[in-house]
Amino acid sequence: MQIDKLIRAIRELNNPSALGLDTRLQFVPKSFSRPYLEAKRSAEAVFAFNSALLSGLRDLIPCVKIQAAYYELMGLDGIACLSKTIHEAHRLDYVVIVDAKRGDIGATASAYSEAYLASGAPFPADFLTVNPYLGSDGILPFLSDCKKTGRGIFTLLKTSNPSSGEFQDLLASDGRPFYDHVADKIALWGEGLKGEEGYYSVGAVVGATYPKQGEALRARLPHTFFLLPGYGAQGAVAADLAGCFDAAGEGAIVAASRSLICAHQRAGTDDFVSAARDEALRMKGELNDAIRTKGI
Repeated sequence: MQIDKLIRAIRELNNPSALGLDTRLQFVPKSFSRPYLEAKRSAEAVFAFNSALLSGLRDLIPCVKIQAAYYELMGLDGIACLSKTIHEAHRLDYVVIVDAKRGDIGATASAYSEAYLASGAPFPADFLTVNPYLGSDGILPFLSDCKKTGRGIFTLLKTSNPSSGEFQDLLASDGRPFYDHVADKIALWGEGLKGEEGYYSVGAVVGATYPKQGEALRARLPHTFFLLPGYGAQGAVAADLAGCFDAAGEGAIVAASRSLICAHQRAGTDDFVSAARDEALRMKGELNDAIRTKGI
């Protein structure tokens, strides 16, 4: 199961972080992209940038999270870039999360699942982010493919954006916030999809920007692996995340996008791979220090 591969990859590199390839052309140094732009091949510039980062960080980072929206933005060439980026990440043995937040019902949900999670999928993700707020019939098609292929999903639970509480924090009739009820469903959906490492193939997206809620959800969901967005550019720091890990310091992965892929801009250099490596090492140390400080 891919959830076991993810846990073991994190353990091998001692690094619970994912490289977020939310790549836009303006993030690519002009000195690097110029030959592609002169030939009107901007999507190829993005792919070359992604490939260089994937090659340069493979010994440090176990997982890549690819945000589909930035590739859809580039049209057909961008979709081809998404596909090539997924396959290049697999070639380098990364665990691949496609962040597309798919959500629909019936046949349409099945089509989304077939595109990313089924055997022979054109965009073969190890994990796909999904939106559960249409109810169980929007999730069951994804679970069906996960059972067949060993792949997994990360289900939106308590998200990192500032307005997430407008709906997710609303109190239900029993006095519990709505996201708490979604947590119960996520645990239910994970039953029967438990890997050898003790975690389900049905994970949860828990915003790093809400550390108290994250810590409470960790206690509530002992077999649910967390994908933690919000680190870096969105304001969360390592100390905010420690409570989302289990007693062994596992059970979660922290996604960082702009803090890694734009590190060269902050450093004032065009050597984006070296700048990303420096930031990846700093992030790794900060996360592990926070986990140790928490006593995990």
